[in-house]
Amino acid sequence: MRKFRIFLGLFLLTFWFAKAQDIRVEPPNWWVGMANSELQLLVKADDVGAFQVKLKKGRNQLIKKVHQADSPNYLFIDLDLSSVKKPEKLVFEFSNKASKFEHEYELYELEFGAEKIKGFNSGDAIYLITPDRFVNGDESNDSVSGLKEQTVDRSHDYKRHGGDISGIIQAIPYLNDLGMTAVWSSPLLINDMAEQSYHGYAITDFYKVDPRFGALQEYRLLSDELRNREMKLIMDQVNNHCGSNHWWMSDLPFSDWINGQEAFLTSGEIPYSNHRRTTIQDPYAAQKDKDGMLEGWFVSAMPDLNHRNPFMARYLIQNSLWWIETLGLGGIRQDTYPYNDPTFMAEWAQAIQTQYPKFTIVGEEWSYNPLRVGYWQQSESNADGYESHLPSVFDFPLQKALVDALTNEESWDKGLIEWYTALSNDFYYPNPKALVFMGDNHDMDRIYTQLGEDINLHHMALALLAMAPRTPQLYYGTEILMQNTAKPHDHGLIRTDFPGGWLGDEINAFIKLGLTPEQKATQTIFAQLFQLRNRSEAMRFGETLHYAPNDGVYVISRFFESEKLVLFLNKNEEDRQIDLSDYKELQGYDRYYDPISEVESSISELIRVQPRSFLLIQLKP
Repeated sequence: MRKFRIFLGLFLLTFWFAKAQDIRVEPPNWWVGMANSELQLLVKADDVGAFQVKLKKGRNQLIKKVHQADSPNYLFIDLDLSSVKKPEKLVFEFSNKASKFEHEYELYELEFGAEKIKGFNSGDAIYLITPDRFVNGDESNDSVSGLKEQTVDRSHDYKRHGGDISGIIQAIPYLNDLGMTAVWSSPLLINDMAEQSYHGYAITDFYKVDPRFGALQEYRLLSDELRNREMKLIMDQVNNHCGSNHWWMSDLPFSDWINGQEAFLTSGEIPYSNHRRTTIQDPYAAQKDKDGMLEGWFVSAMPDLNHRNPFMARYLIQNSLWWIETLGLGGIRQDTYPYNDPTFMAEWAQAIQTQYPKFTIVGEEWSYNPLRVGYWQQSESNADGYESHLPSVFDFPLQKALVDALTNEESWDKGLIEWYTALSNDFYYPNPKALVFMGDNHDMDRIYTQLGEDINLHHMALALLAMAPRTPQLYYGTEILMQNTAKPHDHGLIRTDFPGGWLGDEINAFIKLGLTPEQKATQTIFAQLFQLRNRSEAMRFGETLHYAPNDGVYVISRFFESEKLVLFLNKNEEDRQIDLSDYKELQGYDRYYDPISEVESSISELIRVQPRSFLLIQLKP
């Protein structure tokens, strides 16, 4: 009998541990002292829906409600942590008639909190990286056993190339020398997909770093190393969809966890998005068209998440908060903003602002219509009463104006006037300086390609990016004239490997090895402009004054207290002599200083702007 009891005890102990090992709880940990004391845990384990749940050690009162899901393998546990004043380890006991198991859940002290978390602003310059194509700092993680995609092939534009978080960390001094103050990497979370998983936008676990990029500790190290240099880490997040191999796709918790779920599960049919983003604001739009926009999938590999399911909504909100606190983030870039349910997105952004009032989120609204872009920036002025709580939006209208202004022939309504007019639309935006302005990004042709590989126009574009009353974003390789002219619109070529990021590269941009004279010159001008911007309160935060273009010349000034900088653009094939007496607001100064050439001159002389170039000066009394 004693032997039987020992055997039974060992059996039950084995069963207990098996259950404990199979359990998934998300978020994996939380913090004491959060602005919202409520927390909802997703629990995934075999038949866990039939288990009773309680907290041991006299903490059971923290459980407010336990929700069963449609799947028997999920529970959602509502906690109220308002009475928890210090870090502790909660012990959950799951039990039914046949068995029981425990799970320990950590509540930590806030490391960052509202005071230490500060978002990016117009004082920053953001460097966008496609991590797989930037620097391979750790060759040992190029291929990871057990993942569906194993091939590493740098000769193939749509295979993995091996870049990783370690590589970004190694490049921080270079980015700092370029004048960059923030790093935005496309998603670093796991994409366990069979092919084309390098880009990061088909996430298969919202709490796991892709091991081919590194581990959570390396992600945190990246943030810490940037912070040590007074730089910020911006995380690319995706609320709209996940990857089709996400762990929950084999066992969805609710019948409405994803959009089009019934059709997908019963017939394999996928409701694709109609991409009619205008339906969100259109007062006359049919509900059918609105639903077709918000509920459709991008592609078959990216199931569209249903934000109207309150458990999904809570899950995504908590996930964002978890990453902000875990990494000490300096911002979030939110993918495909208008494809998400607008009501949910307002709740999501507000929840983040409630916890971290100084935090910044920038949303992607790829529209060249400033009305569409401005609608999403937080304001109380929308005619329909919608308040997004979104601090920033990408300024695609100004990006288009930049290219059109530099490439179109000068006329009454073409050329530089297109930039001038686009910038004049700032009266409409609630906070124009908070908008993120870019020459290009990972989804569009390289700016050098858009400008017809004209180096003079490229340098002018860099000057406008540095001088505009915006938060500038630069894409990796812009500083060395990377292009995709051979294959316009081809994402694989747009996301070309950065030269010098791999051992054995014959060209190494980090040390200027093998660069052409044009590339070296551009890299130097890039660094000069953005290092100057870092030193200039006027360029980062100042007021703006500009003059209507005249005779192929555009003049824009930024000023802050006694500091006044002026940028001249000359698109002509000949010199232009600028007489400052023609510009009333720029008078009252005796000398000017050219921070690029480091030459100081008297204003009694005409200011010469060379053909097809820019001149940036600081006025001095």
